[in-house]
Amino acid sequence: MSGPGDPAAPRRSSLAAALEAVLLLADEPVSPQVLAAVVGASAEEVRGACDALAAEYESHRRGFVLARVAGGYRYQTAPDQDLYVERFVRDGHSGRLSAAALETLAVVAYKQPVSRQQVAEIRGVNVDGVIRTLQRRGYIDEIARLPGPGQAVLYGTTRQFLEHLGLDSLDELPPLEQFVPDPDAVETMERRLRVVPSIDAAHPDGPAGDEP
Repeated sequence: MSGPGDPAAPRRSSLAAALEAVLLLADEPVSPQVLAAVVGASAEEVRGACDALAAEYESHRRGFVLARVAGGYRYQTAPDQDLYVERFVRDGHSGRLSAAALETLAVVAYKQPVSRQQVAEIRGVNVDGVIRTLQRRGYIDEIARLPGPGQAVLYGTTRQFLEHLGLDSLDELPPLEQFVPDPDAVETMERRLRVVPSIDAAHPDGPAGDEP
């Protein structure tokens, strides 16, 4: 147990802050080895600091946790807050998907399996936030990983995507040039993916709302 005079305390505090900053930016679990290389510490120090942070968040009953997932660490919402998270996802975003979200969804639909980096290269912009939105809505999901270093996640559309568009399979998608929807396709996708006003927290199996 460290005290005010513990000479290692500033080092631990600095390490914890660095790990928090890095993990807040991560979309996927980050291994102790990768974190160690980034923050200039040993993997053992990283594991100890992450475990200490996780215990601190739990003791303060925070709305998020630092979880050990798939051999790495990531932030995620606390399990006892699921009710509010689900309510926010379903009902907190009325309206329709943005043009950026629709274009990204079209890229994934027509080029799947596709990585986040490949989508970004096709669209010419960062798509991290849009990918998270589409995944949260249930329209896309992780379906594979690229072989080799990094093993980037590959995304594809879901059964819910087909259900909302009224398609039996991806073969029924209309032809789109260069994976970017034309105005008619955009209108069709927007109309069918629009949130259903009657869905509320009492209907947990209803379709997710769309972000403006």
